[in-house]
Amino acid sequence: MKKNIFTSILFLLFISLSAQSNDVFCEQVSALQQLIKTEHYSPKPLNDSLSKGVYGLFLKTLDPDKEFFISKDYDLFSSDTYELDNYIQAGTCGFIDKYIETLKERILNAKAIIESLEKETLDYSGRDTLYFDADKSNKVLLDNTQTRRLWSKRLRYKIATTALEDDSIFDHVKANFKTLVSELKNKVLKRQLCVLDEMLLQNGGLEKFVKESFLNAMAAYQDPNSTFFNLSEKKLFEDGLSANQLSFGINTEKNRDGDIVIAYITPGSVAYENGSFDPNDIIQSLTSGNDQLETYCISNDDVMAFTNDEKHMTVTFKIKKRNGSIQQIELTKSLLKVEENLTRAYIIDGGSKLGYINIPSFYTDMESVNGLGLANDVAKELYKLNKENITGLILDLRFNGGGSMKEASDLAGMFIDRGPVSVLKYKNGDTYTVRDPNRGTLFNKPIVILINAFSASASEYFASTLQDYNRAILVGSTTHGKASAQVLLPLSDTDDLGFCKLTVEKFYRITGKSHQSVGVIPDIELPSLYDNFDTRERYEDFALQNDSIQTKYKFTPLKPLPIEKLDAESKNRIGANGIFDEIKSINEQLVENYIKKNISYPLTLDAIHQDISSYIELWERYYSIIAEQKASYSVKNTTSTEDVLQYNSDETKSNEEIMEAISKDIYINEAYSILSNYINLN
Repeated sequence: MKKNIFTSILFLLFISLSAQSNDVFCEQVSALQQLIKTEHYSPKPLNDSLSKGVYGLFLKTLDPDKEFFISKDYDLFSSDTYELDNYIQAGTCGFIDKYIETLKERILNAKAIIESLEKETLDYSGRDTLYFDADKSNKVLLDNTQTRRLWSKRLRYKIATTALEDDSIFDHVKANFKTLVSELKNKVLKRQLCVLDEMLLQNGGLEKFVKESFLNAMAAYQDPNSTFFNLSEKKLFEDGLSANQLSFGINTEKNRDGDIVIAYITPGSVAYENGSFDPNDIIQSLTSGNDQLETYCISNDDVMAFTNDEKHMTVTFKIKKRNGSIQQIELTKSLLKVEENLTRAYIIDGGSKLGYINIPSFYTDMESVNGLGLANDVAKELYKLNKENITGLILDLRFNGGGSMKEASDLAGMFIDRGPVSVLKYKNGDTYTVRDPNRGTLFNKPIVILINAFSASASEYFASTLQDYNRAILVGSTTHGKASAQVLLPLSDTDDLGFCKLTVEKFYRITGKSHQSVGVIPDIELPSLYDNFDTRERYEDFALQNDSIQTKYKFTPLKPLPIEKLDAESKNRIGANGIFDEIKSINEQLVENYIKKNISYPLTLDAIHQDISSYIELWERYYSIIAEQKASYSVKNTTSTEDVLQYNSDETKSNEEIMEAISKDIYINEAYSILSNYINLN
């Protein structure tokens, strides 16, 4: 009798705790919906369309690779397709429980499948077939039999690729493959079990993950730049690096596959200056003296603790690049100071003496009294270049994801003589014209701006302004297409319900047109390795639509630039040297065979090796083209920079590597030719 009473108490306690948890979730849902309604630039109505959109985003977040849910689960969930709006309206949140319970059941099922594979002999005879399809939208696992087959194939593939990564000589791998499978099997299976355990036991548990995935879906349905943040995510978003912290300048995160990947590289940091790191590089291990950390089955907190350890001043990073290659890179921590310039000007001289400045982001110092940032740094570099009597300037905005709109406005003002820079539009329809209030310019000679698909937001804001004024020639490929601004807002007065980064305004070109979802189109287009990778904003779910506004002012652009003539000359050069044709060829193969991969082949070591090696060979072809590039110019420091470098040997080495990269960059080379031609025309 006592046992039954005790069991009943536990059951009632569980019901009570579950109800309390859902009460908080209901508050979050209600608060987020109200925040969207009152603050979002263009809030969508709470109706069946919203329900269907949020439902789709929610399921995509819960199971992005279609590896857990089976057909009957989707049948169970489908009743919510057009009901979520009603649940939100009524403040009814019990619907979330079935997603938590079902996902937990499927993860536990996947764990059981993987554990059972430990006792099985893995088949690489080719009786099974590997299927690759980049479009998973219509793929659904029918039952547990298909789920087992999926996990078995996936883990056999992972064991084979791990063996190939560990030894670059295929004959060695093939000769010892049975032994390697035996050695690697336990490691790979345990790693996958670790990933699944982390999903179940992650901070706040699976329940928190599912509920926050729903809140994220609510925000993302409004537009892809609106996002829900819990308190820790908000802190990470805001903090960045301390101005006085010894650091490598690498921010990491753990992806869905359990890999520790580079999320962000701080401009001006030692990692940024090194130039060998890229976002999404996988960190496989960290070594400092006798201390080594394998990133297998550990949390991102463990990685951060290792890199932040005061004893670990110098660390060797073992990273796996996107092209599959493995690199060992040694870094020594440096002090990142806000007052230091994060940009540096160079002189490119091959007949025409031009300046070159790479702008990594539109950073700003929010803590300083005067808020100096990128624009101030560029002004200093322009002063140095003007002393060198350059005849033109190349500004490189490739891979610049944006930043402070104020910095972008201030920078634009250095190249135009007063006038409108952009127009902001708010949710009530009001507009505000951003103007350059300063008479005169810091630099009035010809300019080329390099852009690509990863130039976004503030980069587009700046580049489009100079394009509309006929102040610069834009060269490269169409930009990302983000013409909106976000603010971080709390869901409640006490911050306990979380936060939302919410889109609150759009910005327009001074012509009244917008680059939202279409990007800023270059005056002279160059083939890119990233063409058709579908990374631009228009490919994201629920991206804001492009539109235009009526402006109430007049602006006076400079005389039209001879774009047609310069473009024709550029095409002649490109056709003559064949380098860009080779890049187009590599791009087409990457897109067809990997980015939009839709192939199948036997599950054998030979077939897997052929697939992976073909991918690596494409990237090696690309890097060999860059390495063989012979510039038609020399790259030099300004006199001011030379004076600084003579007292810093470490920075001198890094600077030399940057200059070599500039000399071998085919896009800078073509930008140099275009700008030289324009100067000669004048």
